[in-house]
Amino acid sequence: MPRSAEDTRRRILETAYDLFYRKGFSRVGVDLIAESAGITKRTLYSHFASKDALLAAVLERHHGLALARIRAWGDGLSGDLDGLLDSLFAALGCWAATPRWAGAGFTRLVMELADLPGHPARAIARRHKAAVEAWLAGELARRGVASPAARARELQLLLEGSQSLMLIHGDRSIVLAAAAAAKRLVRR
Repeated sequence: MPRSAEDTRRRILETAYDLFYRKGFSRVGVDLIAESAGITKRTLYSHFASKDALLAAVLERHHGLALARIRAWGDGLSGDLDGLLDSLFAALGCWAATPRWAGAGFTRLVMELADLPGHPARAIARRHKAAVEAWLAGELARRGVASPAARARELQLLLEGSQSLMLIHGDRSIVLAAAAAAKRLVRR
């Protein structure tokens, strides 16, 4: 039975995401993506004009999926501030415990593309991080935190920083220090 163009496109996106996340954008070529997706390079290029266009499509897709997961996760949280912060940093600690965890893909990608400030993937990553920060600000506002946008920015720094330090040190207890700092931060 022939595959639909949408099925093929989705398989390319998922394969590329997995490879980019595991190996990095610059270490993955279109030949490997095509081979891993079980298609020809010509088929890949019939769906995406370039590797950069494929990366942009991968990030757009995962931006939507990640935000939906965050919102669904947030819908199940209790109403109090400590519960939010405990759950947020505990979820980060659980994520860091998964096999082959390598931090936030959007962050890693922007670091890899640091010398290309105009790359479209950087704009998508920036939009994703801003959307997560806005979600955090909304959750903080719902819980009566003063200056929720400023506190959300600071929480974002703790989340991103704790991921970097967990990767550097291989120590997931760093997330506990970040959670304690977050609680002090939002109460000041």
